[in-house]
Amino acid sequence: MRSRVVPLVILTLTAGIMAAAATAQTAPDRPIPPTMPHSRDRAVVRYQGRNGPEQTERFSRRLKLGRSGWLTLSNVAGTIIVTGGAGDELTIEGVKRTRGDQSRLASVRIDVEERSGRVEVRTVPMEPNLRVAVDYTVTVPADAGVEVRSISGDIKVTGVQGAVRAESVSGNVTAGRTPHLERAKSVSGDVDLTDVGADGDVSADSVSGNLRATGFRARGLDFRTVSGDVVLTNVTCDRVDVRSVSGNIEFSGTLPKNARLEVGSHSGTVRLVLAGDTGFELSASSFSGSFRSDLPLTIGADDTRGDRGRRDSRGGRSIRATYGDGSARLSVRTFSGDVVINKAK
Repeated sequence: MRSRVVPLVILTLTAGIMAAAATAQTAPDRPIPPTMPHSRDRAVVRYQGRNGPEQTERFSRRLKLGRSGWLTLSNVAGTIIVTGGAGDELTIEGVKRTRGDQSRLASVRIDVEERSGRVEVRTVPMEPNLRVAVDYTVTVPADAGVEVRSISGDIKVTGVQGAVRAESVSGNVTAGRTPHLERAKSVSGDVDLTDVGADGDVSADSVSGNLRATGFRARGLDFRTVSGDVVLTNVTCDRVDVRSVSGNIEFSGTLPKNARLEVGSHSGTVRLVLAGDTGFELSASSFSGSFRSDLPLTIGADDTRGDRGRRDSRGGRSIRATYGDGSARLSVRTFSGDVVINKAK
């Protein structure tokens, strides 16, 4: 019986395969569904399909500004790069950018106005729902003053010896080799300052971003950030006022005689790295942090390098101490963070 069943089974399977093959040959061709791309690739496809290739249009202008002239530049979207150069010429290079329809480039106008040693450059949108960015590359006489503002875009100012003011709503602000910086501000972005200084006071602000300064010399310094760290390196100022709501603060530099330093962070550690031998009086408090010092601080009649302090009426910890001749004044406040004082190596 077994020798008769096997050929029947084989015959049945063979017939089924032949029938399937015949059906496949007579069935109409169906497109093979494409392999689904990676999610990032799908996003790129959608972006290109919606916006199309990039379209550009160039703008160029040369003007006499003079060494004591002043440039004001206001942009809506795009980067701004300003560099101090030789001579008395102002060079403005602009590039309009958009995607898709090239006619969109005409929806933005670049206005340049000259009057008595001042030049004002403005990006003027001609219609709402702007989809055009303008990138500026500008060279000014080195001693000229500069004020640049942008709603959405980074700002970089380098080698300008005159007064400098730079503000962006959404973008980073960078300044280097600007000895007369007055103001650097970003609502949503970092502020980076290198080799800057001023005869007077300098302010830097950010709502959501870090503030960093290196090689900074000025009479007074005011730094404010809501959500971000503040790092000051190699700083020399007669008056320093630094505040952060949510972020750490680090100050590294030399205290001049009779300097005033006020530092406060609601949620973050405050670290002071002090160079030189300038003495100071310290007033510090922290609700839930500790105090540490490499320097021998005198509290009353005792010396301390540790975590000594007294509890205040609110349950926090405060300390008053003196180092050396006590000529400078240091005030440090933090609610949730440590207070650390280190000697620079």
